[in-house]
Amino acid sequence: MEILQIHSRPTRLMYLWSGIIATIAYRIIIVLNNLGQVWVQVSWYIGTIGFIIYFIHRYQVARHRRAVINNYELKAKIANLKEMSDIDKQALTYVLNSVEVSKEKWNDIVIFVTSGLALAAGIYLDFLR
Repeated sequence: MEILQIHSRPTRLMYLWSGIIATIAYRIIIVLNNLGQVWVQVSWYIGTIGFIIYFIHRYQVARHRRAVINNYELKAKIANLKEMSDIDKQALTYVLNSVEVSKEKWNDIVIFVTSGLALAAGIYLDFLR
């Protein structure tokens, strides 16, 4: 049986900060354009690598949540819960359905893949050409 647990606090914070730093690094490029190309490149690489880390993690989390819902047949089990009111069951079913049908994984995949391609292109154009 799979042990269900969330990532440790330091791991969660690492992913959070990689996303925040990447977002800031991309947004600050407009300002760095006035300071010189090297700062734009540094910021772009930090942002791109940060997004790769963050969005692969988000994809894994979304995939794992859907697997837990399906593997443990949670939606079917909600109906049999005696301690919950009907509105509580509807609310929980809504949450599970929204996780299961969310298209966030596709957003995460697109951002991860395009960030990886952009990183590869950047390395090629900046260092290997």
